[in-house]
Amino acid sequence: MGRVSQAQAEENRRRVVDTASRLFREQGTQVSVADLMKAAGMTHGAFYKQFASKEALVDEATAHAFAELARHHSAGLEQHDGQRGAAQQALIDTYLSVEHRDDPADGCPVAALATDIARDGEGREARRVYTEGVADFTHFLTTDDQDGIVRLCTLFGALVLSRATKGSPLSGEILAAAHAALTEAD
Repeated sequence: MGRVSQAQAEENRRRVVDTASRLFREQGTQVSVADLMKAAGMTHGAFYKQFASKEALVDEATAHAFAELARHHSAGLEQHDGQRGAAQQALIDTYLSVEHRDDPADGCPVAALATDIARDGEGREARRVYTEGVADFTHFLTTDDQDGIVRLCTLFGALVLSRATKGSPLSGEILAAAHAALTEAD
């Protein structure tokens, strides 16, 4: 088999990072390189042509997930004609939905990656990116009346608890209670 072009190599790398970003949010960073590459439709050996280590991929996939989150926030502002309050309300509605609860692969990296970053991220690029992403998210959520850190903690806690209790009535109750708490002051 011949060598791939530089453009194809870049596309392959992008596909691996995108796949890793989704799998890490869904299953955690303990996903094996072999499983990750299989999900990306590539061979295990191709991984080492693209990345120095799995840790390097975790760093890049974390950055990718937070870049997606930032794009989502920007798109929300655009969709609501720059009306920050309307964009925040739409985010809260989506964040505290059953659909988001049930789809961590495409969901918020704050909730999905928290335990992995806390456990393995000290001194790593992924920890720095995660910390900046959390700060940016809190800034997006801040209003004149509500602190963004409190709002994010409420969103995060409700989502994690709802995922952990999925299948019970409590799961939906958690989402509804957090939604009410975040929107009653508006």
